[in-house]
Amino acid sequence: MPVSHEALAERLRDAYQQGATPPLRDGLEPNDGDGAYAVQAINTGLWTARGRKIVGRKIGLTSKAVQTQLGVDQPDFGVLFQDMEIPDSGVLPASATLQPKAEAEVALILGRDLNHDGLTADDLLAAADCAVAAIEIVDSRIADWKITFADTVADNGSSAFFVLGAPRRLLQGLDLYTCGMALEVNGAIASIGAGAACLGHPLNAAAWLANTLARRGEALRAGDILLTGALGPMVAIKAGDRVRAQIGGLGQVSFSVE
Repeated sequence: MPVSHEALAERLRDAYQQGATPPLRDGLEPNDGDGAYAVQAINTGLWTARGRKIVGRKIGLTSKAVQTQLGVDQPDFGVLFQDMEIPDSGVLPASATLQPKAEAEVALILGRDLNHDGLTADDLLAAADCAVAAIEIVDSRIADWKITFADTVADNGSSAFFVLGAPRRLLQGLDLYTCGMALEVNGAIASIGAGAACLGHPLNAAAWLANTLARRGEALRAGDILLTGALGPMVAIKAGDRVRAQIGGLGQVSFSVE
């Protein structure tokens, strides 16, 4: 008999302290999105019951190349909790992650609630209060990052921490399509990309998320942080690294690993 969703959720929670677990093949088929989101929801409910506060969502798998690699045709999402945020120029304790990687993204801060389907990129442009340069520190509780779509969804979108830059920019007049991104590790370029790498435009990714949540009976709220997806390849990081990203029109954001 397949392992239950509750048992898989517990296995992932335990992995945060005990180390990465093998892929979840004994309970989830590689493309079982419904089952994987059910596992994610179990842990989200438990963590919120314990006092963790949801402050937004992260979008993953926004790169067509990565979707092809995993054999899926859609992005995924995870939940952002307040205790996942690291201050700009702050410190990520190396002991807080298992096998971390960094990726630079455009973050949006919503100015109003979004709770219905059929939204477009223009709707998200109108709803967003501002945009900000961001770095997401992704991590996997699945050993050696040997993930399928179901593994990463169940594992809260392989999320860990995030950093928001200090400058907040109004979206009007910003070019989030051709904006360039450079991610440095210890002063050396480690990843480059552009806004178009994120589902063709970061606002496309945000609209996908809002519509997907609406169809699931969930809503985005004013003040929510949306990490819209990587603008370039993610980069492995380790203790002693200094990480900085710069995104055209949005400025820079940084942190260090200690």
